[in-house]
Amino acid sequence: MARSELVVMTDHSSTEGSREVLATAVRALTGRSPVLVDARHYMTGGTGRITGTGTPGAGSPRADGSRPDGPRPDGPRAEGPGVGGAGGALRLEVPAEGIAVTAEAVLVYEVPPHRRRDFEAFQRLLRDHGARSLGTDAEAWRTATEKDLTIERFVRDGIPHMPTVTLSRPTPEAAAEAVDRLGGDVWARPTVGMGGSDVFHVTTRAQLAAAARHYAEAGTDWLIARDAANFTPDGRRHQYRVVVLDGRVVRTVEHVQANPDAPCNECRGAVSTLLEDGELPGGLAELAVAATKSLGLPLAGVDLAAENGGVVFEANVHPVFGSVGGLETVAVPYAAAHLGPAVGPRTPGVARQPGA
Repeated sequence: MARSELVVMTDHSSTEGSREVLATAVRALTGRSPVLVDARHYMTGGTGRITGTGTPGAGSPRADGSRPDGPRPDGPRAEGPGVGGAGGALRLEVPAEGIAVTAEAVLVYEVPPHRRRDFEAFQRLLRDHGARSLGTDAEAWRTATEKDLTIERFVRDGIPHMPTVTLSRPTPEAAAEAVDRLGGDVWARPTVGMGGSDVFHVTTRAQLAAAARHYAEAGTDWLIARDAANFTPDGRRHQYRVVVLDGRVVRTVEHVQANPDAPCNECRGAVSTLLEDGELPGGLAELAVAATKSLGLPLAGVDLAAENGGVVFEANVHPVFGSVGGLETVAVPYAAAHLGPAVGPRTPGVARQPGA
């Protein structure tokens, strides 16, 4: 019988670089390389196939629920033979690339926000098959990815956040009224985005009109949130990224932005510092854990500020590992969470993680 493999599944069109870090983490923990699979084969319209190990072959259902000898459905549907019980091995096949692998676990990462709805049918199939994977909850992904849904969930669960209004092609008067209601100093962002792209600091009517035109041309809904006044004593913007895995904090970073009108993202010029235990302001670790639980995510990178009594801006499904310490603090624990109890580290200096 063929050996089961660990699969790292990411969107190979992404340039973020997470799959290389995850592959390194898997090698550190197991002494062998994972099989790298392009997640696009398992999105809507893809030809990737998934079955339980007892039923591989040409009749295996595609990721969208259709079969190779029949018509594709109009929309994704989660169907296919189950294998029963959590942790069952799967057969993944990508004929176009000659991939046919029995997967012990599927590590899903680096699926861009705008492609996640196309991935939902496959997530449901992973869950139906009892896959050993932390990437099977399509509802949690959607709630965290679409920021209007995030705000609704935070309101429901009492997660502190800045007052926010969702807008969908508003009239100029409606947009202006919403900004005034929030105090006249707001941040605008699309409901689905990443890396601080298409985010604007709005304090004037001209800036508001420009933001509204931008989102209208892009055909996207957007949100405005009251400015958090999250400044350091010397006047720079700052916020924290707290990564939570399985209910515990595994990494904390402070982002400091010299430009007060730019988002606190590394790719937008913010400088990041990895924090040691005890350096995060009191209460923020608990708030990050609560936000992650509210969204139903096993892993999240929670962006938050200590100002205003502690507020959450958003939670990221796949936090970027960052340039310092991301392998040890996030990638290794995340990979270890997919491994069975008999699998241990084989590289000196890499410790087993609780719950692995």
